Order: sequence, then structure tokens, then C-alpha cells
Amino acid sequence: MEILGCPLPEDRLYSLEHDVWWSPEDDAARIGVLGTLAAFAGPFVSVTYRPVQGRIAEGRSLATIESTRFTGAVRLPLEAELLEQNPALPGRPRLLNDAPYSAGWVARVRAVDRAAVPLRLETAAQIAARLEDRIRSQRIRCWPATPDLELFEIGIECSAVLTMLNEELARRPAGTHVLLVTDDPTSPIEMVRWSDQTGHPVLAHRSEGSLHQYLVRKEATPQPKRRRGGSLG
Repeated sequence: MEILGCPLPEDRLYSLEHDVWWSPEDDAARIGVLGTLAAFAGPFVSVTYRPVQGRIAEGRSLATIESTRFTGAVRLPLEAELLEQNPALPGRPRLLNDAPYSAGWVARVRAVDRAAVPLRLETAAQIAARLEDRIRSQRIRCWPATPDLELFEIGIECSAVLTMLNEELARRPAGTHVLLVTDDPTSPIEMVRWSDQTGHPVLAHRSEGSLHQYLVRKEATPQPKRRRGGSLG
């Protein structure tokens, strides 16, 4: 299911209190952080595992995760034995953003009391309403990919908006995702034109009041659909 655009897989259990999911597999489970936490935190830059092993008490920290605007701990939602840490995360902390419900798992554990798992944790349907309240109150915005950069171009002449976007993309590596926010009312039409002309895709568009938000990805080898010859505005 999706909650206000934020994916929430229904094939696992959740602890909304700890911002973690629990996905059973055989006699163990993988745990990771909610995608809404990753969207709120922004790009993660560090994952540091605590030197713990064996049986770990409920609420104890397994790792510290740090982004450009957030530092927090990944905590066990119930008492469990630590079986494995994700070896990819310390070198690729962005997996928490890019694949929070798959490759971005944090640890494999085995519950000490397996019978308590369905009693202590909740389904996606059970947390949906509370998660929606959190998304609204914290103004969380989930995107198909985590923005590497946010450009707020408010009250700027529309022809200058794309000039700034083009300049920013020119100095960024391929694969960079830019979130462009503008109040230009013609932008829904002009961003389609810009994407056709440059070959860089607009992955998502969201409108909130007078503001338009666009998630753009820089392609390594862009394929324009028409000749360049115009700009926004």
C-alpha cells in the first residue's frame, strides 16, 4: 500500500515507535528502517554498527545512522539474538534511502520469544492511520528517488529557473537527482518541454498550493526528443 505517496509493504510487520520494519524469514527475520524515516532524514551519509552480539534487549541500539540533517539509532523492537549485520551499509549508507525495504536492511535477528512477534508488532494496515498523521505533521515527502539537491526558485523569472537547473546539472555527476521547487504557473507545461529538449527525465511532479515540485534525474547519455530551442517561460 501507499500512504500519501509513501510505500508501505504489506508483507511484514512494523514498530512505528522505533521506526523499523520486521520481515520474517524461516526462523529469523530481517529488520530495517521505515521509508518515511529515510524520506524525512534525507540522504544518509553514515551507518555505524555498535559492537554488540548475541542476545540484545528490546530498545537497545544496533547501529547509529546519520544523514545531512538527522542522527539517530536503529533500535530493536523486541528482545532478539543478532545473527548478521548488513555488510553493504557502512560503505553504501544511501541504501537506506534508495532501497529501505530490500537491499537497505540493517540486520538479521532471531526473536527470543517468537510467539510475541505478532503480539508486539503491527501490520501495515494497523499503523496506516498513525503513519499518515506523522507524514502530514512532519511534512514528509516521499519521492521515487532521494533528492541529492533541492533548488528553491521562488519568485524568479521563469526563464532563469531552467538556466539555474541546467547550470546545476552541468556540474553534477550522472545519476544526480534534483528536486526543483518553483511557483511558476506555466511550469507543468514547460518542464515537459525542457525534459524533451534536454533528455533529462522528470521522474515526479507534485503540486501544493501555488508551488510545483519536480524530481529531475541527470542522465549519463541524455536522449533529447526534439531540438533545443526554448526555455521555461
